Amino acid sequence: MRQATPRKAETTLLEPFVGLTLSQIVVPVTAAEFAEAAKNILAAGVVGFDTESKPTFTKGEVSTGPHIVQFAIADRAYIFQLYQTAGREALLEVLTAPSVRKVGFGLESDRKQMRNKLGVEAQSLLDLNILFRHAGYKQTAGVRAAVAIVMNQKFHKSKRVTTTNWSLPRLTPPQLLYAANDAFAAFKVMEAIPTAFPVLLSSTQLG
Repeated sequence: MRQATPRKAETTLLEPFVGLTLSQIVVPVTAAEFAEAAKNILAAGVVGFDTESKPTFTKGEVSTGPHIVQFAIADRAYIFQLYQTAGREALLEVLTAPSVRKVGFGLESDRKQMRNKLGVEAQSLLDLNILFRHAGYKQTAGVRAAVAIVMNQKFHKSKRVTTTNWSLPRLTPPQLLYAANDAFAAFKVMEAIPTAFPVLLSSTQLG
C-alpha cells in the first residue's frame, strides 16, 4: 500500500531529534588525526554519510564541491575538509571500502561529485530513500520525513546554514552542527529501520 510522507507542518509538534553536540564532532587536521578517524569509521561497519558544497548562485556556474565529507557513528561525527591534503589518503580509503556501508539521503549527486573531484567511485553507498520506497512511501522521504516516520521525532534543518560557504578553512559552530547531524540523523534512521520495517532489510536486495 502506498503511503504519503509526513509534511513539515505535521512534524512540528513532535519531540525534537537529539543530535550530536560540538564536543562530539571531530575535524581532523594532521595525518595522524585523519588516520585515527579512518580507523574508527572503518571499524563501525555502518556510518551515516553526507557531503556539503559551497553553493553556486550564478547561472552556468559549476560547483567545485564537495568541500566537506562527513561520517557519523554512534557517538560522534568526523568532518573531512577536502582542502586538507593530509586527509586525502584516509578519505579515499574510507570511501572505497566495501566493508563500510555509508547511508544517507539523495546520494546520487554526492556520488557524482566525488567521482568528478576525487576520481574514485564510492563503494557501499545506500540511499535510504530506496528503503522508504520499498516500504511504500510514494514520495522521496528525505531526512526530515524519515526521522518523523521511524523515530517519531522532529528534525530541523536550517536553510540559512545550508547556503553558507562550505569551503571555508574554519567552519563555524552552526556549520559543524548542521553537517554532523545530517550524517548522524541518517545513521539513527538506519538504526531504527529494522524495528520500523521488520522484514524490509531481509527481503530486499539493496546493493
